[in-house]
Amino acid sequence: MKFIGIIPARYGSTRFPGKPLAEICGKTVIRRVYEQASKALDTVLVATDDDRIYDTVEAFGGKVVMTRPDHKCGTDRCLEAYMAITTPTWREQNDTDTVIINIQGDEPFIQPEQIEALMACFDAPDTQIATLVRPFTDKDSAADLENPNTPKVEWDKATGEAKMFSRKVIACADGSHYRHIGIYAYRADVLEQITKLEQSPLELAERLEQLRWLENGYHIRVGVTEQLTIGIDTPDDLEKAIEWYKYNG
Repeated sequence: MKFIGIIPARYGSTRFPGKPLAEICGKTVIRRVYEQASKALDTVLVATDDDRIYDTVEAFGGKVVMTRPDHKCGTDRCLEAYMAITTPTWREQNDTDTVIINIQGDEPFIQPEQIEALMACFDAPDTQIATLVRPFTDKDSAADLENPNTPKVEWDKATGEAKMFSRKVIACADGSHYRHIGIYAYRADVLEQITKLEQSPLELAERLEQLRWLENGYHIRVGVTEQLTIGIDTPDDLEKAIEWYKYNG
């Protein structure tokens, strides 16, 4: 099984333009993501639509691919990058044994163990797509659970598969609650298939693209992590990440 890590990174962001190039204690966000991913994966590349990000990645010695600016989501950008680094003949021979890992470009402290947990989901030969979840604990407040910016997951602990994602509060059959960690892995042939799907009603209602895959009959296996993640969506998040790194980095 070959695993390829792709980090979609665009410059434009409504809440925080240019965040991949923001610095955390001397290193850009995109560099920190790249270096963390490289601890778990032999092949990692950034897929961007911006010359500034492209040049920054090249400058620190990373692999980077320029992609179109009009992609609606990171999944589509991952596919274009994968197509750019492979040939049709190679894909025909290797697609079913290749897994693309979509690593969020705003997760500078993603842990290699989290990526490895995702990779382990493909020990099952029938796994099509995988993602990560983390349990809510007593340290989480009711506001954390109810926050619509934190997608929740209902999953079947017997089969290990996701049943539903929602911005509303949902629970597993045993009453436990899990937050979704937005890192995905797809078999390469499945990635090609899901990017051709039309947006679905649930996806449009919840603004969660993974619901499109479930509604079209694809199965999403769940990997569980206990580790915290720090996503950067706003300048305030960046300040919190800087403070966290000063004490934990």
